[in-house]
Amino acid sequence: MGKVPQISDTEWQVMKVVWTKSPITANQVVKELESSAKWRPNTVKTLLGRLVRKNALGFCKEGKEYYYYPSVSEKECIREESKSFIQKVYGGALNVMLASFLEEEKLTPEDLKDLKKILDEKIK
Repeated sequence: MGKVPQISDTEWQVMKVVWTKSPITANQVVKELESSAKWRPNTVKTLLGRLVRKNALGFCKEGKEYYYYPSVSEKECIREESKSFIQKVYGGALNVMLASFLEEEKLTPEDLKDLKKILDEKIK
C-alpha cells in the first residue's frame, strides 16, 4: 500500500467502524456510531468523504448505495500514529519514551514479565 494518511481523532472513530464492519454504507456507519458519537448523518458523510480524499477509504457503488472499505490497514495506521507521537513528543527517541512510560505507569508484575519477554525476543 502507499503512504499512510494522517487521520484525525474523529476520523479514527469512523475508521474503526469501517475496519470492523467493511464493506459498510454511510447509514450503517451512522447507526454504529450513534451510541458513542452524537453526530448528524451529514457529519458522518463528510468524514467518509474526507477519508476517501485522503485515500484511507475506498468505495464502490451498488445501486443507490455506496459501500466503503479501508484502503489502509488498522495496523499500518497505528504504526504511523505511533511514529508520529514518538517523534513529536520524544524527538524520535523510543528509549526515552519507554523509560518515561515505565517510570510513570503502574505496571503489574505480569505486565513487566510480558514486556521483558518482548525485549528478550528483540535482543535475539
